[in-house]
Amino acid sequence: MIFGASGMVDKGVLLECLDDARVERVLLVSRHPTDVSHPKIREIVHADFTEFGSIKAPFTNLDACFYAAGER
Repeated sequence: MIFGASGMVDKGVLLECLDDARVERVLLVSRHPTDVSHPKIREIVHADFTEFGSIKAPFTNLDACFYAAGER
């Protein structure tokens, strides 16, 4: 899972995950849609990074989380 995958640093993390054969899928959670399309990606656009209760179901059974969301 990558939070904030639309910025420069987090996009680099995303590209590394997509290139790594050990990574089966990537869940993106961002305030704005990314411009990256890939079979491994599932994207959730969610404006309020202080409330995740309404979207918490996809957060189960994940092995890693990168939080690179900037302040807004």
